[in-house]
Amino acid sequence: MKLGAFSVSLAVKDIKASKTFYEHLGFSVFAGSLEQNYLIMKNESTLIGLFQGMFGNNILTFNPGWDQDANTLEQYDDVRKIQEHLKSKDVLFASEVETDSESGPASFVVLDPDGNAILVDQHI
Repeated sequence: MKLGAFSVSLAVKDIKASKTFYEHLGFSVFAGSLEQNYLIMKNESTLIGLFQGMFGNNILTFNPGWDQDANTLEQYDDVRKIQEHLKSKDVLFASEVETDSESGPASFVVLDPDGNAILVDQHI
């Protein structure tokens, strides 16, 4: 199964303070907007997302169809195919793909055995 780019999405209290902290660790802004309360930051191939007021806990995030530079991959597993596979394995879903489309943007969230959220978020 090809899950695409990986990042950790952090629920932060003060996005400006978090931005400064991660800049000290060598990260730079890759995408996002302070005005919209989210930033994607990058250090080499490592991605972290800073999200203020968008969710309560940290989330592991995968982006099918993207590499670590947000470039579109020629071959990838569509989010709906990944969801179908996980359902066949009785994985617990917190949310499911909410579109009847057979392709395009969609997402779902599963929970690992310890309740950690894993977002599979396809943008293409």
